[in-house]
Amino acid sequence: MKKKQISIIGVPMDFGQMRRGVDMGPSAIRYAGVVDRLENLHYEIDDLGDIEISRPEKLDKLSEGNLRNLKAVAEGNTKLAKKIDEAINADTFPLVFGGDHSIAIGTLAGVAKHYNNLGVIWYDAHGDLNTAESSPSGNIHGMPLAVSLGLGHPTLTEIAGYGPKVKPENIVIIGARSLDEGEKILIKELGIKVYTMHEIDRIGMTKVMEETISYLKDRTDGVHLSLDLDGLDPHDAPGVGTPVIGGISYRESHLAMEMLAEAGVITSAEFVEVNPILDERNKTASVAVALMGSLFGEKLL
Repeated sequence: MKKKQISIIGVPMDFGQMRRGVDMGPSAIRYAGVVDRLENLHYEIDDLGDIEISRPEKLDKLSEGNLRNLKAVAEGNTKLAKKIDEAINADTFPLVFGGDHSIAIGTLAGVAKHYNNLGVIWYDAHGDLNTAESSPSGNIHGMPLAVSLGLGHPTLTEIAGYGPKVKPENIVIIGARSLDEGEKILIKELGIKVYTMHEIDRIGMTKVMEETISYLKDRTDGVHLSLDLDGLDPHDAPGVGTPVIGGISYRESHLAMEMLAEAGVITSAEFVEVNPILDERNKTASVAVALMGSLFGEKLL
């Protein structure tokens, strides 16, 4: 990590999907001891609390153009983008706790303006590259990467007053195993680098991370890590809204975070989709905190 000061920002938002409970994710992560863990690694922690998320009177209504809760998602992400911008201007490392993965729209909107060529590692079972036209559900948590590429409703793509936030050649998706047809087409059209579970199984996580780090180091001036806990196998991270069996193991994920720490390339990060209602004794939040420890340099010896 390049900075010893970390600003924690919680985003208790669950409007990007239909399963309630993920808005309690930031609290679950804090309860799992994240502040103590990072302070023990000699980081100075400034917990900025949670973004205030206003709850509309009605939810789960498809608004214009097959987008669920468009206005509420846009409002929450606009607030988050501003808070991220302030954290980076204060020369701190922004660490965001979700909340569903739609919050990545605001995270990237706040981060990308500070870099000429921001890289993104999307650690996820899903591509999150749907648009309103390709989405089978209208859930915006399946769209944040597409939105950040400038694809989608202008209410989302223009958050923070500019777009796109990232370039397709600066993205690496790791752990994909559930992609919609429209996402597969877009990945091929844009040439986005993807390591599916097939590649991880075939060449191993060490090689995947070596290639990812080398690929992004050569073309970016900062790298954002967007880690969805459903990237891990449900056995290790059961408390997520859209689990997909056959995922990345707990140990492989630690290795990935350890290699990112050694490379020193990550300049911002978010951990999303922790849903304590679906969890087992806060297991998934504890996994998230353990992975943060490895990302920020925690070692056994």
